[in-house]
Amino acid sequence: MVTHPVILGIETSCDETAAAVVDATGQVLGHALLSQAQDHAVYGGVVPEIAARAHGDHLDRMIAQALDESDMTIDDMDAIAATAGPGLIGGVMVGLVTAKALALGAGKPFVAVNHLEGHALSPRLGHDLAFPYLLLLVSGGHCQLLIVEDVGSYHRLGSTIDDAAGEAFDKTAKLLGLGYPGGPALEKAALSGDAARFPLPRPLLGQDNCNFSFSGLKTAVRRSAEKLADEQGGLYEQDICDLAAATQMAIGDCLIDRTRRAVDLYFTQMQPVTPTLVVAGGVAANKALRARLAELAESRDMAFVAPPLWLCTDNGAMIAWAGLERFRLGQRDGLDTPARPRWPLDETALPVYGGGKKGAKA
Repeated sequence: MVTHPVILGIETSCDETAAAVVDATGQVLGHALLSQAQDHAVYGGVVPEIAARAHGDHLDRMIAQALDESDMTIDDMDAIAATAGPGLIGGVMVGLVTAKALALGAGKPFVAVNHLEGHALSPRLGHDLAFPYLLLLVSGGHCQLLIVEDVGSYHRLGSTIDDAAGEAFDKTAKLLGLGYPGGPALEKAALSGDAARFPLPRPLLGQDNCNFSFSGLKTAVRRSAEKLADEQGGLYEQDICDLAAATQMAIGDCLIDRTRRAVDLYFTQMQPVTPTLVVAGGVAANKALRARLAELAESRDMAFVAPPLWLCTDNGAMIAWAGLERFRLGQRDGLDTPARPRWPLDETALPVYGGGKKGAKA
């Protein structure tokens, strides 16, 4: 078993082209990331074909930059890790094929990483975080509560039954003309808004489960905006800020309520010695949500851990770290490992909805 490996990680699952070199101490030796935000801004969201082409155009340069920053070469790597899913399949394939080619050419082991596991384990990068911990994984495409029992061992307590919280942020921002990426833009607008002005719904609030639903909330925001625009001939800046604040508060209320329920199950099922609440994923960068989760954790005598803001959104360091955690346990993957558009962390859990050849949607 390798005890002090150095791993190159590659991430191309959505609209960030990223590579990083990470060592066993959790030190990020080299990191390169190219955001495609400007390429997709005109469309108000990620266009899969444009994303895949951009990955193909820039990934080699990102890998070279990460290696140069670490003052190392491919020959110095103990293994190559890459996201194998879930994500936009074209982008996933670009990173996966590149990583396999590097591994084959350099004679290095290959580790296929679940993108969600990258987020789930990212709080352990440079942080002494013991298993098991309770994780709220919340991003543009995913929203779920899991008990992280160990590397590769996840117990899902709840998931979204329709849309993710990050999608609700992004689609609301697009509706209000706040630009792309929508989450940060909506958070900024909400700072000047009155969250109490619009009585938006809180789907599933108080129910005896840990599932989420944000589709109805998105519809309610759209109807509120359209009604107000019809009445006064458009939306004023304060209207937009108030709707942003109301949306952020409603989403936060749902996340906190469901997480509070998950905390009860976590204590009952795990009886943890060091109880810890962790948040990860792109929406974990929302400062208002982080503050509310920290308050919840304190009220239950739990530690609260959130990755630094740059580690919340997609990046190569979290993929390198997840690959490193698996590599240290002796796990390797074949070069025939397929790209997977869907890949649940808890593969034993029944799907909340959806199915088919690609797997469960949630």
